Amino acid sequence: MTYFRKILQFAIPYKRFAILNIICNVFYAIFSTLSFIALIPVIQVLFDKTKRVSKKPVWDGIRNIKDYISDYFNYEVTQRVNEDEVAALVFICGIVVLLFFLKNLFGYLSSFFLTFLRNGVLRDLRDAMYKKILALPVSYFSEKRKGDTISRITADVNEVQTSFLSILELIVREPLTILFTIIAMLLMSAKLTLFVFIFLPVAGFIISIIGKQLKKQSNLAQEENGHFLSIVEETLSSLKIVKGFNAEDKFYNRFQDSTNRLNHILNKLVNRQNLASPTSEFLGIFVIVIILWVGGNMVLVEGSLDASTFIAFLGLAYNILTPAKQISKASYSVKKGNAAAERILAVLETPSTITDAPNAIDKKNFDSEISIENIDFKYEDEKVLKNFSVTVPKGQTVALVGQSGSGKSTIANLITRFYDVNEGSIKIDGTDIRQIKKASLRNLMGLVTQDSILFNDTIRNNVSLGKDHATDEEIIDSLKIANAWEFVKDLPAGLDTNIGDSGNKLSGGQKQRLSIARAVLKNPPVMILDEATSALDTESEKLVQKALENMMRNRTSVVIAHRLSTIQNADKIVVMQRGEIVEQGRHQELISANGIYKKLVEMQSFD
Repeated sequence: MTYFRKILQFAIPYKRFAILNIICNVFYAIFSTLSFIALIPVIQVLFDKTKRVSKKPVWDGIRNIKDYISDYFNYEVTQRVNEDEVAALVFICGIVVLLFFLKNLFGYLSSFFLTFLRNGVLRDLRDAMYKKILALPVSYFSEKRKGDTISRITADVNEVQTSFLSILELIVREPLTILFTIIAMLLMSAKLTLFVFIFLPVAGFIISIIGKQLKKQSNLAQEENGHFLSIVEETLSSLKIVKGFNAEDKFYNRFQDSTNRLNHILNKLVNRQNLASPTSEFLGIFVIVIILWVGGNMVLVEGSLDASTFIAFLGLAYNILTPAKQISKASYSVKKGNAAAERILAVLETPSTITDAPNAIDKKNFDSEISIENIDFKYEDEKVLKNFSVTVPKGQTVALVGQSGSGKSTIANLITRFYDVNEGSIKIDGTDIRQIKKASLRNLMGLVTQDSILFNDTIRNNVSLGKDHATDEEIIDSLKIANAWEFVKDLPAGLDTNIGDSGNKLSGGQKQRLSIARAVLKNPPVMILDEATSALDTESEKLVQKALENMMRNRTSVVIAHRLSTIQNADKIVVMQRGEIVEQGRHQELISANGIYKKLVEMQSFD
């Protein structure tokens, strides 16, 4: 229950609905009990004439309230029977109908108020989960399956919401119904009620044994649910590769293995859960039979209990069965909800390693240089960067080149603070970027990645992602600089054209030019270009390269380059190998040095 108590913190804003729910549940429990107690005077008056009361009872203090209410009710019914038996029957039926109506009215109202509580918690939990996902560092998701995260924000949150209903019933409605019913039973016959007290805990113990493994099974089910969602997500995002390599059967078998495991786990889970209801009902009927035997002796042999009271007592005893059965179901549901809450809190309580320092500054301008000073960095065990240093003066373009795995893209990730350095520092205008607010730092930078990351939305909304309330004129200007307006203007809906999932309605070159237009519109002082042309054909590359040159004019740029022809005009070219700088200088200087850079250029020229 530890995890569930933490989740209950999300209910605090909706406590007024919880209070109204509790009030309605109290009345539900009261009228549920009264509806059975009403049977006693009815049976007494209609079938045992000696119990009729012809004299109006007199109030004799609170101690005798039970006798006063019973006699007063009998008196009212007796008056009507003496006048007209049909009228008496209508009166009695009216009382019974009214009690059951009030019971169900308050039952509905309790559910009505609970709805706002449950759905409010559902919304707030999802909002908190999504906000946390946005706040967590990029490194967190490189280790996790996307499908598992999706499962936690959907299926697990739904499970908690469902359990929320169960736990409030567990705490309020059903225990109160049992409590009021037992009080009424004690007033009728303490001896018979004692038998109920003896057998109900035994029944509860048996039910608890059945549910012992439920949380474990529920956890397994939710983990497997996350696994098969991951397979679906990977299949959808890699469908061309799956089909191109005729791997449909392989992926189908992987998916089927997962759904078979989930099916096996769910069968055990649901069958164990379904066992709760018949077990509790059977044990309840067993208790009723014991009461019939003991109570029958008290009525027929001992004469210590009248028949009408015994019949009402049986009704009350059966009235305990339904809430007891609901409590057993709810306890199962709470165990499942606790397992889901554990998985949700695992995300919500994950510490974010990339956070703003307490005294972090809000930097608005870029004035002089970016300096990378003696940094070391490793993703896991092996160092990706070793004692790396470089300076990027304002207004200049510095290009990073080298073979794959040399650490070029890592530099881009560190400058934008997607990761933090292990040793050394990265400074902007002499201030360590860890002392600058993340939002402020990233406002100074525009990012164009190798993969064109676009959203299933319009061109307008994709391009204006970094600048709210951008005018059409500003968007069109940025598209022109990015050489993208030439194809956007010919689209049927222009700026309002939806580009599909990940921009798949466009070609690779068109997608990349939209990414550049997005960075241009943001108009930051520093541009980070991470192999922005490496995935393009020759014609698209020329258009994109022209767009990049337009964008980098009079701007500070860090360019991670795969195609060396695109960075020949850079102010400084840094050649990297295994995380270290092996050469640096301008293009012509490096060619003259006849080193690694020249070999890389010759290899690409040969290609």
